[in-house]
Amino acid sequence: MIRIRYIVNDVDKAVEFYTSNLDFRLEQQFGPAIAILERDGVQLLVSGPMASASRPLPDGSKPSPGGWNRFQIVVDDIESVVSRLRQNGVLFKNDIIGNQGRKQILCLDPSGNVVELFQEV
Repeated sequence: MIRIRYIVNDVDKAVEFYTSNLDFRLEQQFGPAIAILERDGVQLLVSGPMASASRPLPDGSKPSPGGWNRFQIVVDDIESVVSRLRQNGVLFKNDIIGNQGRKQILCLDPSGNVVELFQEV
């Protein structure tokens, strides 16, 4: 099984974003601490400030949302997906770019974590 963990500022907002916009299904939620979402056999754990994964590390650093690591969702029609997401108020880091028959764009979840949308052409 593959699980991906994202640190988020608000678990409820993250659940709403991923289920409403990116076709994830909520498997289980543990209040404001963590939720387990699923899509295509991959689990996404969104961990809020109360989750053990958000505790400070021994060196004092604190896990936080954002960064450039991301997972990729393959779509059939990137233009229509991006249009729908923009209508839903989803923010993007860039515009659709194409290279060698592929198209991609980076969107942001409510905590600033990056999700790559990708289309093979």
